[in-house]
Amino acid sequence: MAEQRRSGGESAADRGTAAPEHFLVVFPGYHRSWAAWIAQCLERHGHRATQQRWDPPREVPLEDSFSDLLLSSGRVLLVLNDWFFELGPRPPGEWNDVLRGFVAAHADRFAAVNLTNRPLLPATAVLEPASLWGLSEEAAEERLLSRLGLERRRTPRQFSTRARYPETRCEIWGEVPRRNPRFTGRDDLLTDLHQRLADAERGASVCTLLGMSGIGKTQLAAEYAHRFSPDYDVVWWVNSDDRNIQRDRLGELAVELGLPIGSEPGERIRAVRDALRRGEPYARWLLVFDGWDDSEGINALLPQGSGHVLVTSRNRAWSEHTDVLEVPAFLRAESTGYLMRRASHITADQADEVAVEFGDVPLPLVQAASWLGESGMEVPEYLRMVRERKLTTVDEPATGDGFPQSSMTSWSILLNRLRRSQPQAIDVLSLCTSFAPGRIPLGLIRAYPQAELPEELRWMATDLPAWTRALDTLVNYSVLTRETRGPAGAEMGPHQESVHMHRLVHDIVSKLTSEDSRVIHRKAVRSLLAEADPGNPLDSRNWPRYAELLPHLEPSGALGSSRARVQEAVLNCLRYCFRSGEYTSGLKLAQQIRDHWSRTMQPLAAPMLALTSQESNILRATGRFRDAYELDRAALERLRDAERPNELAELTIKGTLASSLQNLGRYEEAHGLQREILDGTNRLLGPDEVPTLIARHNLGVGLRLLGRYAEAYELDLETLTWRENVLRARHINTLNSGSAVTHDLRLLGRYRDALARQEPVVRLHVQVLGPLHPQTLQARVQLTLCRRREGGRTQDIGPSMASLLEQLVQLHGREHHHTLSFLTNYGNYLREHGDLSQARDLIAEAEGGYRALVGPAHPVATGMLSNTGLVMQAAGERAEAMSMFESALAGLTATLGPDHPWVLGCALNAASARNFNGRISDAVELSRDTLRRARHSLGEEHPLTLSCQVALSADLRAAREQEEAGKLEEDGLLSLTRTLGAQHPHTISARQRTRPYWDFEAYLG
Repeated sequence: MAEQRRSGGESAADRGTAAPEHFLVVFPGYHRSWAAWIAQCLERHGHRATQQRWDPPREVPLEDSFSDLLLSSGRVLLVLNDWFFELGPRPPGEWNDVLRGFVAAHADRFAAVNLTNRPLLPATAVLEPASLWGLSEEAAEERLLSRLGLERRRTPRQFSTRARYPETRCEIWGEVPRRNPRFTGRDDLLTDLHQRLADAERGASVCTLLGMSGIGKTQLAAEYAHRFSPDYDVVWWVNSDDRNIQRDRLGELAVELGLPIGSEPGERIRAVRDALRRGEPYARWLLVFDGWDDSEGINALLPQGSGHVLVTSRNRAWSEHTDVLEVPAFLRAESTGYLMRRASHITADQADEVAVEFGDVPLPLVQAASWLGESGMEVPEYLRMVRERKLTTVDEPATGDGFPQSSMTSWSILLNRLRRSQPQAIDVLSLCTSFAPGRIPLGLIRAYPQAELPEELRWMATDLPAWTRALDTLVNYSVLTRETRGPAGAEMGPHQESVHMHRLVHDIVSKLTSEDSRVIHRKAVRSLLAEADPGNPLDSRNWPRYAELLPHLEPSGALGSSRARVQEAVLNCLRYCFRSGEYTSGLKLAQQIRDHWSRTMQPLAAPMLALTSQESNILRATGRFRDAYELDRAALERLRDAERPNELAELTIKGTLASSLQNLGRYEEAHGLQREILDGTNRLLGPDEVPTLIARHNLGVGLRLLGRYAEAYELDLETLTWRENVLRARHINTLNSGSAVTHDLRLLGRYRDALARQEPVVRLHVQVLGPLHPQTLQARVQLTLCRRREGGRTQDIGPSMASLLEQLVQLHGREHHHTLSFLTNYGNYLREHGDLSQARDLIAEAEGGYRALVGPAHPVATGMLSNTGLVMQAAGERAEAMSMFESALAGLTATLGPDHPWVLGCALNAASARNFNGRISDAVELSRDTLRRARHSLGEEHPLTLSCQVALSADLRAAREQEEAGKLEEDGLLSLTRTLGAQHPHTISARQRTRPYWDFEAYLG
């Protein structure tokens, strides 16, 4: 039977690889940067590409719009995500009908790429979209070319300016509001703005977006920053409605640019402007001054140079200083399209009626769409309420009153005015002072109406018009700033609303708020925080919410609350700090909680024991192992002395104590406890509960530290399967188990298996936790070590190791145990590849760091002597090296026993040193004993065992026992070739009779 051809078109062989093709790259304006990258990618490989922004009018049949695309020569490449199918928007089913009919009939002319991990319409299967979501640039390019059946050019065409890959954030990205995934229209306006900035003379590339409040200036500026970010190396957002905040924010850029300046704002601003003018270190920059209404003194702040400046303002005086682009209302099609996407139950005619009512002004349209979409209210009823003033819209503030901020007196005048005209705004403002200054999640009031609010505040949860009116009043008086950033992939409704309150405003209003009101409001905020607790700090999707709640625990009085629900929310915030890697904040919070709770709570109360457990976790994560141990030990003694036993609490504290013992090098003690804990949690809770799974994982760590790698592997593999079934693949604990299995495989010498497993594990870590989360960095370290041991790409990992070290130092500092471990591994790599000077420095730094951290008798500190010996031996200092190897061997044998893999590795190095120093018979004796023990402990074909075998053959050869040496060497080479491959560095070294060695991978568990 003849094979059917792919619907995506002819194969490269059918067309002939030499013939260039033409592609029409079709995209919504939202994805301009992707279209530009795709087009240049195709052109680099010898093809022609034309970009076409596509937003087919709703009134034109979709089939006609698709038919128009086929007027282009060549194939049509659609840049898809879920937003693509909301263009219009269209009546239900029209997209699927056209895809199944017209597009399927012309499948050879259409292809697609997909930029989202969310489901697309079922009928998009006809396009066979290639998913580029979450891929690296190289992988995305490979998949794009593969989907189109194109061959990669051996030497791609080069461009003077290469389009930045859209997933690559520019070098400095400064607090730009989150991109609005529902940003509508404005494409021509954005194109005009981009052209004006690009065409302006150097040093004068400044444009002001001018318009009334609510017209969408900030949204437009934010979309410009996101859409055109590939054109810039620096994008810096400066909130400018307050001059002091503006100056501080602009001055903060000096730190990001790495300028050597002090903390004085004026000095920082001068340094920033000078650096931007010179274009050093970055020539392509964009500064956005949002809400800059006061145009006085602009010459002291506006930078000049090769970059661009964007200002948003209501002040028409800017036309005297800069190019001005008036921001008009929406086009009617933009208004109706936005309303119909947000409120899918309304018709085109109804959307048109709402747009007319609000004059196509974006902000009231956003509010209208939110109200209609959230409530499901019919448009006639909604418009009746609007016209009867039961719902308000945002009006332009009155021009007669300035924004008073010069003294407490002027603030009193403003607040008294609000008490007369809008007393509910005073309630909101006073409530804000029971949160921390800065970003305040006021939407919690709307999101959790069941919270225990005092009677005088319940209107906030039940009366949306009054709530909207109060916030509008405060925003219009510039007392609060509305936050424009919402959760990724979602529009902000009233229940998600946040405001920003400057510390100065917070302090002044606090002083003008009565103590009675403060007590009532703090209690209300505590209740809201407890209701808003997602209840699962282990799920990384909840971390943004915990980060939002964390600053408000102390000012609300939540840390001292006696309510169990509030206490649990506080503990969950602490658990979030540990899981997300916010260790400094976590230690501070733990101490604050202990200070409050110890006044009223018994040490053995359940919340105090939970606090102890979490504080111990964070102490260990920061390297304070002894402090963690003492905290655990004291808690366990109290539990054992208590009148009533609490077995589950004891098991929990024993778990943290065992981890502390591991870190302190007391591996056997820790292992005994871990066995006891796993048995206990299995019996009390069952095998699939989180504490039991944690106990299984920790036992695996203990077995690994004891050198029982095969047992650790079997246990970790079982734990991974349990966690995948119970917690799912993307859970933080499941990800950690994935890395643990890789670690075991690598220590078992199964380097290829370890590398194949760790690459997807790292990808998942990056997707779920981010590239710089502590656990992600450790997963990336594990991947780097896999690549080094696998041997196929050792020459490629030097730069990546240097970069990874820099990131570890940035996150943890140089004295943290994770950094010391990587310093060790990087130093060993550099020694192996000839950079002896830097290797010596790094190994010495790591050895000293471990001695200071855990003491000289710790197994890891002892094992570091072996790495120091390797550096000395490479430098020709053979006697000194032998002394180091012998010390490491004696010390580890005493603490770990003679059969531990670390001891076997030290023995391998010591035998080498004996040989090099002429002690041949001693070398033979040690090598023979080491090989026997390695075969027993690790198996006959483990790489360390085979290294011991090759080393013994070398010692026998030196002792002139040629026959036995030859047989051992031959068997060893065959085994190395079979297990690692003929081209593996270990095999090649053995074939060349280069003496094998063992470098110590220091880690504390």
